[in-house]
Amino acid sequence: MPHPVPHRVVITGIGWVTPLGHDIESVWARLLRGESGIGPTSRFDASTFPTRFAAQVKGDYDYRRFVTRPELHEGVGLNSGFALGAASQAWKAAGLDKFAGLDHERLGIYLGSGEGSLDFENYVAANLAGWDNEKRQLDAVRWAAAALGRMDAVREVEQEPNMPLTHLALEFGAQGPAYNCLTACAASTQAIGEATHVLRRGDADVMLTGGAHTMIHPFGVTGFNRLTALSTRNDTCLTASRPFSVDRDGFVLGEGAGMIVLETLEHATKRGATVLAEVVGYGSSADAYRITDIQPEGRGAIASMRQALDSAGLKPEDIHYISAHGTGTKENDSIETLGVKAVFGAHAKSVPMSSVKSMFGHLIAAAGAVELITCVLAIRDGKMPPTINLRQPDPRCDLDYVPNAARSGKVDVCLSNSFGFGGQNDTLIIRRFQG
Repeated sequence: MPHPVPHRVVITGIGWVTPLGHDIESVWARLLRGESGIGPTSRFDASTFPTRFAAQVKGDYDYRRFVTRPELHEGVGLNSGFALGAASQAWKAAGLDKFAGLDHERLGIYLGSGEGSLDFENYVAANLAGWDNEKRQLDAVRWAAAALGRMDAVREVEQEPNMPLTHLALEFGAQGPAYNCLTACAASTQAIGEATHVLRRGDADVMLTGGAHTMIHPFGVTGFNRLTALSTRNDTCLTASRPFSVDRDGFVLGEGAGMIVLETLEHATKRGATVLAEVVGYGSSADAYRITDIQPEGRGAIASMRQALDSAGLKPEDIHYISAHGTGTKENDSIETLGVKAVFGAHAKSVPMSSVKSMFGHLIAAAGAVELITCVLAIRDGKMPPTINLRQPDPRCDLDYVPNAARSGKVDVCLSNSFGFGGQNDTLIIRRFQG
């Protein structure tokens, strides 16, 4: 039998909840102005931590302003609340809130997420704050026992990484393919790539995809501090995220969500949807090296970028802008640069490449989706967001990182990289829609 022709896949809706705000246009304007969303940690008492700052979603965010049936989401966790706000924006932007002909059995979800905020651990930490050291160990045990007795069952369930998907399915009536991937910092990029495959093979008409995550809690910060992965610039936290800079000292934890509506071109055309961009390439690979360290020659990153280019039928010189993973750690920035040079060759120094983590911080499982949305907007407006705080580049980082100020230019095709702990590498390519 002849192999069916894959469906073309297009983006028709975008939405996000970020440390810079939670609507598309105002956040995009702030990114283009090079504003930082980083500040002192207020989610918990971080006064005894090596890192006492983060890029938090601001306190005025309330998911209930976005959903149509808030009673379905009582006791919602932070990850799910972020996902609901971002997805509701994307849903309305795609015009699906006014489309009566949607087949809900052909509506699917593919989400990149992670563990929820640890209520039990936060409860204990909050109640121990300020107690003297002699009593701390014994009282920790007592408070732990008390917390177990008071733990709310719904809040316990909300810590599970599949809960954001569950809340999205409830809110939008999604009865089609439902998937959740847990690939750390690459999760939402992988989710979007795999959701594209679901649509290409005809298993759904619409996929709601992206990611949601927060690790701004004592356990998350402790873990990354122990790994020496976080910046400790407590006195200058606003400028602490410094991808590609010679004096970078680690990434800044961020949080939030980025959600995208993907559709087959046939479905989008039939309902008269506005197409924002087309997904044309996707690559995925593993370093097969170490749990936390990146393979030094960048072989996994190289493989994912080459796969994405091959699947798109594009050459390196066809790419107009790269959204870098660009975390601000010594290893990531230099090895990503090495990988881009290997893939792009002589074109590497000609293609602009920037990291919005310099402003958003690192949204972990949600990072890739938020960064792909910036690519959609770059295509729409012909503007590339900057890498801020880049005053003195690392000599090993010698490409064009759009330093400190946004840039206008031709942006028809964008490549977006995401690399996760454990050696997971994922790359997406989108382009301006051509009918």
